[in-house]
Amino acid sequence: MDRNPRELNQAYTLRPAMPSDASKIKALIIKVRINPLKLDWRRFSVADDRSGKLVACGQLKPVPGGLIELSSLAVHVSHRHQGLARALIEILLDDTTVPIYLTCRSRLRPLYEKFGFKTLIESDMPVYYHRFKRLVEIFLKCTHPNETLVVMKLR
Repeated sequence: MDRNPRELNQAYTLRPAMPSDASKIKALIIKVRINPLKLDWRRFSVADDRSGKLVACGQLKPVPGGLIELSSLAVHVSHRHQGLARALIEILLDDTTVPIYLTCRSRLRPLYEKFGFKTLIESDMPVYYHRFKRLVEIFLKCTHPNETLVVMKLR
């Protein structure tokens, strides 16, 4: 991952997270209602707006089986559609050569396909994702009945 700050449209700065970002990352993750577990600021890249407010984040995290997962991609609702998710994904994937996995709700599949991620069928999923998918889909049936959990892989 590139450790130098980058500008995006002169409105945002993309940079590696710092210790002082830990609570801001967690607050954003909770605000956008995604999984707040296993957040380690050292694995995150973040985006700040012109005022210095953290408005987007994402991480590459280890998961069981020695796998790496693109995770915790969050953009504050008032900063969406500015290219922040795309820019963070590009930064996080920039120097990776190993396979990268991710999970997302089915409506987000097209976003990740643009980066080359392919949807895995259950028989091709590592054990961790097979079990995780079954668990999350029980929850989705109650909260988002028209969606499923998609497991994807890059490389």
